[in-house]
Amino acid sequence: MDDHVTPLLERIDARESELAGDAARIRAQTDELAARLRELDEEIESLAVTRKTLLALPPPPEPAEAPPALPAHPAYQQILDVFADAAGPMRARDLCQALDLPHKPENIESTRHKLKRLVSLGILAETEPGLFIRRRP
Repeated sequence: MDDHVTPLLERIDARESELAGDAARIRAQTDELAARLRELDEEIESLAVTRKTLLALPPPPEPAEAPPALPAHPAYQQILDVFADAAGPMRARDLCQALDLPHKPENIESTRHKLKRLVSLGILAETEPGLFIRRRP
């Protein structure tokens, strides 16, 4: 072999080895990146399935409203008992009569006050000023 060619062949061999090493490192990096890409694609797919599942779920039921608490005084229960049997709306004066209370202004006003309180609790409704009716659940 020519002494001129030998150094060139050695340089070619060295360059070839260097490039082969670079190619091997890049292949390893490519394999690592491909594996990472597969992991990311799987996670994206999992999130898409989760989203689809959540969107397909029916909405949660509305929490049942607790009935309003009736004031402790027994007169309120007596008033509601009268309304349970009533054919229609009642005025404070009518309620006093149904409860056998004397038709004194203080009794009528006290009854009207109790009726207004039951309206504020959502138990009764005032269909027009001074006219009360039981709300239906």
